[in-house]
Amino acid sequence: MSRRGRRLAGACTSAIAAGLLVTGVALTTPPRARPDGDGGNGVAVGAYLHYGTPGVERMQELSRWLGGTELRAGHTYLPGDTWANIEGAPDSLRSWARWRRARADRLFVLNVPMLDHNERGVPDARVAELIRSGARGEYDHHFRRLARRLVALGVPDTVIVLGWEMNGFDYTHRCRPDPENWKRYWRRITAAMRSVEGQRFRFDFAPNRGVDAIAWTKCYPGDDVVDVIGMDSYDQPPGDSFDEQVTQPYGLQQQVDFARAHGKPISYPEWGLFRNGDNPEYMGRMLEWIREHRPLYHSITDYCPHGVWQCTHNPRSARVFRDFLSAEGGRERTFGFDGGVRTGRP
Repeated sequence: MSRRGRRLAGACTSAIAAGLLVTGVALTTPPRARPDGDGGNGVAVGAYLHYGTPGVERMQELSRWLGGTELRAGHTYLPGDTWANIEGAPDSLRSWARWRRARADRLFVLNVPMLDHNERGVPDARVAELIRSGARGEYDHHFRRLARRLVALGVPDTVIVLGWEMNGFDYTHRCRPDPENWKRYWRRITAAMRSVEGQRFRFDFAPNRGVDAIAWTKCYPGDDVVDVIGMDSYDQPPGDSFDEQVTQPYGLQQQVDFARAHGKPISYPEWGLFRNGDNPEYMGRMLEWIREHRPLYHSITDYCPHGVWQCTHNPRSARVFRDFLSAEGGRERTFGFDGGVRTGRP
């Protein structure tokens, strides 16, 4: 999703209180918290709440709304407007680093653009030129600087979602204009960042669900430079139903199968509601998919129209999300097509 959309989350503070009224839950200290909200299976739960320091502050509030569920995946983005920002200039990285260092079991997930002017509508011919320059190593120094900054901040184990949604049409770091050199460029970036002493980065390859502009498998740069097979998956076509989102070419099932074949864990850096509005069936089935397939982490995009806490437009989906992930309940849950929650035996 575009950074313009992500910045909308910065204006959602007042919507949080309204959302609590819709879902009928108060911000109170919970009596007891489980280690995570996925039944103790080790999946790190996260949410994108704001790209800057307010995102860190809202993590605790969302955790309270979830009855004490620990949010172990902190997710943010580096702006792709200038190389200085891609190098890690935003001061909010300090806040995210403090959050990560506070607990050993937390994950810091950072989306990193591969090129500047990343949302400027750069034409394909120019994108291809930039990709070729990157493949020759002309931008290596920017990524070494980012790696040194992350190590200096005490987050050398950051999960780097590099060049996300590369199979799409929009970002300047898209793959379609030159897939072969795009893969070479990815390899240059990972080599540059791994050359920094003390780093333990994991690189997450996260396309959009579906074919989009190019089949994402054509952009895969190799098992030696990818640690996680991610996917950004919103409730929108292609795939009008959740079953279609699973079975479509290059959809959720193909991601799981591809990752298994390559010996990699999966992730969902971005997911949430979209074209189909308040859709509790989607919400329940996506959460059940996550529970079944146990990604390294998942992070709902929590602003309108995608979200369930900072957005008041999706109260039925919000109830499903909260009931599923709440630390206050300890029973297995399944979901009916009306979005109602049925509880079973532990």
